[in-house]
Amino acid sequence: MSATADLLEAIQEEARSETWSAGMGLARAGAVSVQSVGEEETVLRVRATGRPAPVTTTLYPEDEIWECDCRGKVDPCEHVVAAALFLHHSSQKGVPPRPSAPPPQRPTAAPRPPVSAAPRAPASPAPAGARPGAAPKPERMVYRFKRVEGGLQLERLVVRPDNTARLLARSLSSLLTNPVEAARIQVEPCDRVADALLARPTRGALPPERLEALLRALEPARTILFDGMLVSVSSELLLPRVTVEDRGEQTVLKVDRDPRATEVVSPGIAAGGGVLFRLGEQALTGSRLEKLPQERVFSPDQMGDLTGKVLPEMARRLPVDVKSKRLPAIDRTLKPRISLELDPLDAGLSALPTLVYGSPPTVRIDNGRMVYLQGAVPVRNEAAEQQLIHGLRDELNMVPGRRVTVQGKEAVQLADKLRKWRGGLTGDAARFVSPDVKLRPLLNVEAGATAAGVPSVGFSFDFQVEGAGDEAPRTVDAGAVMKAWEEGLGLVPLEGGGWAPLPTQWLKSHGHRVAELLAARGSDGRLANHAIPQLTELCEELEHPPPPGLERLAPLVQGFEKLPEPQLPSDLTAKLRPYQLQGVSWLTFLRQAGLGGVLADDMGLGKTLQTICMVGKGTLVVAPTSVLPNWHAEVRRFRPSLKVSVYHGPGRSLDETADVTLTTYALMRLDAEVLGARQWDMVVLDEAQAIKNPDSQVARAAYGLEAQFRLALSGTPIENRLEELWSLMHFANRGLLGGRKDFEERWARPVSDNLKGAAERLRARIRPFVLRRLKRDVAPELPPRTESVRHVTLSEHERAVYDAVYSATREEVVSQLEAGGSVLKALEALLRLRQAACHPALVPGQQAKSSSKVQALVEALSTAVEDGHKALVFSQWTSMLDLIEPALREAGIGFIRLDGSTANRGAVAEAFQDPKGPPVMLISLKAGATGLNLTAADHVFLVDPWWNPSVENQAADRAHRIGQQRPVMVYRLVSQGTVEEKILTLQDKKRALFESALGGASGGAAITRADLMQLLD
Repeated sequence: MSATADLLEAIQEEARSETWSAGMGLARAGAVSVQSVGEEETVLRVRATGRPAPVTTTLYPEDEIWECDCRGKVDPCEHVVAAALFLHHSSQKGVPPRPSAPPPQRPTAAPRPPVSAAPRAPASPAPAGARPGAAPKPERMVYRFKRVEGGLQLERLVVRPDNTARLLARSLSSLLTNPVEAARIQVEPCDRVADALLARPTRGALPPERLEALLRALEPARTILFDGMLVSVSSELLLPRVTVEDRGEQTVLKVDRDPRATEVVSPGIAAGGGVLFRLGEQALTGSRLEKLPQERVFSPDQMGDLTGKVLPEMARRLPVDVKSKRLPAIDRTLKPRISLELDPLDAGLSALPTLVYGSPPTVRIDNGRMVYLQGAVPVRNEAAEQQLIHGLRDELNMVPGRRVTVQGKEAVQLADKLRKWRGGLTGDAARFVSPDVKLRPLLNVEAGATAAGVPSVGFSFDFQVEGAGDEAPRTVDAGAVMKAWEEGLGLVPLEGGGWAPLPTQWLKSHGHRVAELLAARGSDGRLANHAIPQLTELCEELEHPPPPGLERLAPLVQGFEKLPEPQLPSDLTAKLRPYQLQGVSWLTFLRQAGLGGVLADDMGLGKTLQTICMVGKGTLVVAPTSVLPNWHAEVRRFRPSLKVSVYHGPGRSLDETADVTLTTYALMRLDAEVLGARQWDMVVLDEAQAIKNPDSQVARAAYGLEAQFRLALSGTPIENRLEELWSLMHFANRGLLGGRKDFEERWARPVSDNLKGAAERLRARIRPFVLRRLKRDVAPELPPRTESVRHVTLSEHERAVYDAVYSATREEVVSQLEAGGSVLKALEALLRLRQAACHPALVPGQQAKSSSKVQALVEALSTAVEDGHKALVFSQWTSMLDLIEPALREAGIGFIRLDGSTANRGAVAEAFQDPKGPPVMLISLKAGATGLNLTAADHVFLVDPWWNPSVENQAADRAHRIGQQRPVMVYRLVSQGTVEEKILTLQDKKRALFESALGGASGGAAITRADLMQLLD
């Protein structure tokens, strides 16, 4: 055996399987050249992929030693393997290697060096670079393919360290059960896979399926012999070649074998150039390539079919060489993409997505069929096409080839998606969604004053469009930008077509303030004065000069630390208390500053009197019908010089000569157009909680009144939800709390969720415009007011009636709430349950002369009357008052009644106030909770609790108000074990909501579905 064979054997023993395969590839590719040949060493150069210069490898055949300057981490490396193979092959051919100068061009193929099946080496060969005494080499596996009839058979040899071989006649796994054998045989993973495939013996040629599997398994094997030559197994499927060429007027598509397949050695297996290949596309070629060559001829009128169908399908599976000058070339680099054509409409977009290849498109895919357009033909990638189709549907809700037309808000939403979309845009509207367009804020402020000397500020805000390529600059109104931002859109439409992306970072910092300023801007472009401090802050943030001449608003900016002295009218006949003087001073400042306010003093502190000090010519007062007479009497009493007109009755008309016009909420709603057409000097809403629902017609009518000074009077500006406060503030100072959606997000929801600092921020915003004083703070002369709960135990009959109503009501209410029904309907259903807790006769189909609650009430009234007290009895149902009356007559207790049907409320009140009048007044809660002064009573009985404590407080304050000389006792009658007990808990939540906005509590909550569910637990 030659020295080069010994060296190659030693290198093969030491090399990893993947290194050996890589080296064989370099040798076959002609990457090795000789630099110098000496007596002991041969220096070779190996060109390697990814290296700018060849590496130098030195081989010492006699000593079985090698060196390489590649500095690789594997020894031997693939360069050593390639050099040793080249050197051994050269010596086998009898041609000594000679240095090349300059290095030769890479040959097209390198012949494989033959290796003996069982080569013999010197008796004690040493590993590469080894010293004497090193461990002996292990035995290794060698695979030898033999030709047999019908194909190939495989033999396995075990090569000993002395290079002699023995045939492996049984399975490798059984051999390895012997510990001695297992210790001396070097087994690779591919050996175990091949052993499993050969577990079932086969006579004759290996079946094609098992042969193919064996070849795949033996791709990394070190030594494979065929026809006595060392070969390798390629992982590549050998495919036929397709050639397209012109032949006269026809075009011929020819399919032939790959030239590397010099011989088919078994069905589906070919050999050539020292490599065994697996054949692909056998359905086309035959397992022995017997169907090749084959031709298909296309006439000129068949070119479309060839170009659009046959050729692309062939190119997807096989290498195609287009030599025809008639056909486009095939470009395998072309990738599929979605091209989206956009066309502008008057108020929208028209979009047509198309699945294409190339840019510009060379082909279009219509319903899975390729349509040739121009240029080269791609090799279709249907998996990538499907991925694009799915992405188009998920991101834009479109499918290729189907036009989509959108308008209005949908067009803006689509344009916003397209601006972020990664696909290609074409068409006239493509420039409209350009990401280069930007908006720059433009603020303009103009200061002035009204004829009365009140500061006035003109305010405009726009955004200038930049980067749109327009000849003339375009602007976008800030209102459109804010609307798009509030709706969560990313774009705003531009006049003249197109969209611009919103400046989201700028809006995140300043958007809420701009929205509030826009909400506070009137139709004439003048800014409401309450928003001037916010405008000043915005000017500072944007480094814009602040509006001048705002000295008169100093108390507003400084937090009302110092107010001007009150100027009382000369004809005032009343003497004001100190806190009332302070209230008039506050109202005077608001009026002079062009601001509105909410006077929310506690019940009985004289809100009407403080307001009368401010009224004059051109004043409109809107009040509930029940208190309209009281307003007429009070104005005439305290301001006798003013002419008062009542706008009421079927033949009503406005008296232009009147100083003060009085009307009702119902007429304000019905005659909104008439009252809204006049410019009032002052508009007053008494009991302003009447407009607590901003969606109601009465609230919208109030918003439409034009006035220099707007004042809302309410002892309960919040009853259920913070939205009610927004409605009152929107009337008094439009835009102070922003729009409703902005208010919900910035104020109402954080306060209801008890977010830290939310209630404090809301109070700070409204504090200058809301004045609220409590009786205990400003009227210490008032006697104490004591509240207590008197529990009532139901009789067995009453309990049975209540439980029956409870079962039916709970099922109905729970089903309504779970089905998404309105809270109002649930409250209506709960009404029956609350009535059952008061009196069985209130339940349809039930009869009862009296009830436990009526008996407890009569007993308490009897005691109070005997002790010389007068009492007010409130119920929200007149039917309950009807049931109380007989009991009072039977007990001999005198009474008088006031409800919605009472014609002369004033006369009834005066009769009760008379010391000789009846000791008890029965009052419906709705009719008697406002506008009455009933200080003759010092006992108040609330027969049926209501979840809104403000309404109950208003009722109790009919007696506990200025003029009361005796302590007031307020009793709530509550039936034990009923829903009434849980209503008391809900009242506590309502009080927390009120205090969170106007008092010192940290949070609160409005009535929710969960509250109603808890009432029934």
